Order: sequence, then C-alpha cells, then structure tokens
Amino acid sequence: MNQFPKIKTILIGTPSFTENIFSKFYNALKDKFEIIAVVTAEDKPIGRKQILTPPPIKKWAVENNLPVLQPEKINAPEWIKKIKELNPDLIILAAYGQIIPKEILDILSPRSQGKYGALNIHPSLLPKYRGASPIQTAILNGDKETGVTIILMDEKTDHGDIVAKLKVKSQKSKVTYKELSDKLADAGAELLVKILPDWIAGKIKPKPQDHSRAIFTKIIKKEDGKIDWNKSAEEIERQIRALNPWPGTHTEIKNSKLKILEADPSTTLGASKKIGEVFLRDEELTVQTGNGILIIKQLQLEGKKPMPIKDFLNGHPEIVGAILK
Repeated sequence: MNQFPKIKTILIGTPSFTENIFSKFYNALKDKFEIIAVVTAEDKPIGRKQILTPPPIKKWAVENNLPVLQPEKINAPEWIKKIKELNPDLIILAAYGQIIPKEILDILSPRSQGKYGALNIHPSLLPKYRGASPIQTAILNGDKETGVTIILMDEKTDHGDIVAKLKVKSQKSKVTYKELSDKLADAGAELLVKILPDWIAGKIKPKPQDHSRAIFTKIIKKEDGKIDWNKSAEEIERQIRALNPWPGTHTEIKNSKLKILEADPSTTLGASKKIGEVFLRDEELTVQTGNGILIIKQLQLEGKKPMPIKDFLNGHPEIVGAILK
C-alpha cells in the first residue's frame, strides 16, 4: 500500500461490533489513512440510574485521540455542511443506525479526483438480511452459515453494489448473539483490511445485488423479548440466544417479570402438562412449550441478580407448578 498517499477517512458507527472492526482496521492501516472524524450516536442514559453513557465507538475514538462527531440526525443541513467542509476521500461505516444522505455520498466521487466512496461493512450475506437486525435474525432462523458483505453505499438501506463478501460458518450449534457478533466483526475487519489496497487501486469492480432476492430484517423492540410458550422449545431457545443481552427474553409469573437467560430445548413431551407449566424433570426446572420442553439453565427475577437454578429453587419453590404467561 505504499503506492498511494494518506487518505482522509471518516469512520461511522456506534456499537461494540463497530469498535471491533475499526480498532483492527486502525491498528493495521493507520499510517495509510488519516482519520479526520469518527461519527457516532449521541450519549444516552443507561440503566436504572439513567447514567449518561457514551457509545462504545466514542470511547474507542477518545482513547485514540480521534475527533468525534455526534449528530442527532446526520441528514440535518448543519451536519451535511460539516461533512462537506471536512471533505473526506473515504467513508467506512458499520452499524450506525441512520441512513447517510445522498448529499454526503456525492462528496465521495468521482474516483478521478481521489474519492473512493462510502463503504459499509454489513453482518450478513447481502441481499439476505438487509436492515437493523441481521445477526439476531440469523440466530432466530437457525442459520448454519452467515457472513459479512462490504458494499459501496447508496442512499437506500444496504442496497449498494457489492465490493466483497466473506462467508462465516457457525462453529457452535448454540451460538449466542455476542459470540456471533464478535465472530462477524472479526471477519469484517479481516475482509476490510484485505480488500482496501485493491479498492483504492481501482482493481475491484463492484457488482449489483440481486434485489429480487432481498430479505429485510426489522428493528428489534423491547416487546420482542416476550416469550410465547405456544412456540416450539427450539424456537424459544433460539430467541433466548438471539435477544440477550438486549432486550432480553422474559415471561410473566404472578405479575412479576422473569428473565430466561439460558436454556436447552428437548423434543420430549411433558406428562399431561399444560403449555407454559413449570415442572421438575430429573431435578431440572422445565417448562412445557407448544412443541417439546424447555430446560431452564439460568434465570433472573426483575430487579435481582441472575441465579443458577438450584439457588433459585431454594428461594422460590413455588415456581414449580406455576403457569408462565
């Protein structure tokens, strides 16, 4: 990569997934790319005490003495003006949560003037799983294979031409959201560092997506964590892995919220048990579902700490025989 000068780059993103990618990119290529800004979400109140907390990518940027911008809406005229004044040669984005307006994307062309577009690292094999929750959706659907795609961004969500793809197979049958997110972030960083020299040199020609095969994912909301015990044990167990730590998966017991943190599915049927009924099977806390049983491994009462099942039963023996809603 010694053949091209330092490139003025803006990094855009928010969560830990982004931090994993940008930190590896920065460590590998910081002598070739000048980071002129890191754009991320605003600080938000977190937890029961509502402590104002910066997003992970801001913490990373501050630690590396990189300038941080936190627009409420990046398509606001003042922020478009700010980005134009910075005049970047390249934007690299991962998991930001806002659509980058055409006025900003237009700054990054043409290539003949030393502009290299806006690259988005997306954790799915596009056009499959466009949108806000590709990792959760892959787990919810029980996919054995997913991956990362780098696209040249346009003004539509995850719609741009494909620059590169990397398939990732799940090496665990019960991969959690965090495990898969970390794995895809590592893959995204590896792919980004690998393709950037050829991208800058003009050796990669982006290929249009097959938009007829596009599958869109939804924004995950708090209510998506509510367990429907009419579903199969396997579906519920995938929900638990996909939606922890946020929004978490929960059920209701005697007007109290009970979080299910870890469980195992089984196709074994409970003996004349009602759907949602809690019972002991070989000393394991078990719930009857619409198809099979769910063996609870760890749970948490609202406002309390997570507890192993043995300790929970010692303090709450009345759960046995209860009907979870």
